Amino acid sequence: MTQEYYDHAPETLTIRELRVNGKILITTLLSPKSTSKAELKALYKKRWDVEVDFRHLKTTLGMDTLSCKSPEMINKEIWTYFLAYNLVRLLMVQAALMVDILPQTLSFKHTLQLWLTSQLQRALLGYRSHELLALIAQRRVGNRPGRLEPRAIKRRPKPFPLLMKPRAEARLEVMKNGHPKKLK
Repeated sequence: MTQEYYDHAPETLTIRELRVNGKILITTLLSPKSTSKAELKALYKKRWDVEVDFRHLKTTLGMDTLSCKSPEMINKEIWTYFLAYNLVRLLMVQAALMVDILPQTLSFKHTLQLWLTSQLQRALLGYRSHELLALIAQRRVGNRPGRLEPRAIKRRPKPFPLLMKPRAEARLEVMKNGHPKKLK
């Protein structure tokens, strides 16, 4: 947030608090007439879709670890991931329109895998986009209402320290002193 944007922010916010299914929701949508409790409940349930979309960006597309060093290049790298994400979503929308279903019912990972495979086949065998869209439309995801998952890392960290110096320096150090003792 820039200082200018922060300076223009209001000193206070008026909020609406309501209880839905044992949860307390807080919103700036103040009017119960324009935004009902049922609408807010449905919107709250849609938050899972946002979590899944973040997972697709970070894990499925590989944005969990950025490889660039400078802020400018990191910015470009992030925008490249956003572009790739939106291109896959575009394929999903086109496939969904073809068979008259909602795009959210299609598998993101399946679409990505099909698209990557189709890029190889296009060079070798020729390519028909309607066939790709038909294949994308075949894989549906299940309806998962009320989905709740723990926020935890399943894989255990490796017992090695992070490489905090150039690889060439680390190699010289290992050649000179040997590998460090294992951590217990």
